[in-house]
Amino acid sequence: MADTNGPAKVSAAHGWPMIKGEYHAGSDRSCVAVVTCGSHLDDAAILEAGAAISGSCKTENLGIEKLVIHIVSNPNIRFLIVTGTEVKGHITGEAILMLHKNGVSDNRIVGAKGAIPYIENLDPAAIERFREQVECIDLINVEDIGRITQAVRDCIAQDPGAFPGEPILPRAGGGETGSAAGSDSDTAGDGDGTDDATPGIGTGIVSGVSEEDVVFLRLKAAENNISRIGELNKFKAGIHSGKIEGFVIGFVFMMILTALLIYGVSLLRIP
Repeated sequence: MADTNGPAKVSAAHGWPMIKGEYHAGSDRSCVAVVTCGSHLDDAAILEAGAAISGSCKTENLGIEKLVIHIVSNPNIRFLIVTGTEVKGHITGEAILMLHKNGVSDNRIVGAKGAIPYIENLDPAAIERFREQVECIDLINVEDIGRITQAVRDCIAQDPGAFPGEPILPRAGGGETGSAAGSDSDTAGDGDGTDDATPGIGTGIVSGVSEEDVVFLRLKAAENNISRIGELNKFKAGIHSGKIEGFVIGFVFMMILTALLIYGVSLLRIP
């Protein structure tokens, strides 16, 4: 229900925020979310300034997916302050800004420079909703709590009210966005009102999230983590083998050069 005084507010998804992570939550009626990237700042002070949620985000894939879910499941959030130290290698803060600015292409965040900036568990509709719903405030590498809390208050002063749309939540299903609150899809067309698609993480416009959905999301996240760890290990192994190969080539080259120098000196000594 909308508030009668001040900017119009609506109810966030039941149980918001429902995805576990390194964050603290305040009022779900606030228009501001704060992500502190690689820093662990004073979340209590940020919430006291009026933020709805504040916490770190270290990965440019699953971490950002959770961030997007927290935002699109609460239409009251209209500003996202990206602050804290940038995460080396992942470059998560920039990835968040690039996702908001450019979206994704073939699951990759366009313009992101991190190691693995892939969004694989969100529907395009959820990503577009994220881009439309919030304005991003770039305070990357800022850890000054005074400056951050002032930015929170500045955003609240400009609160435009809730985004005109129902909360969007992750769900197990075919990956399509629902058309009404609590609706199910009958993708096989057999008239039984159930979703017969191969299970996958998608987003739906729903009023809550079931235990089955949460378990499925966590299993999928673990599977993706294992896959990404494997890719990262291969990358590191390639770098290591390249270093060894370079050392061997350099050593052989130096031996040949030394032998040529010795041979040249010996020729000069011949009468």
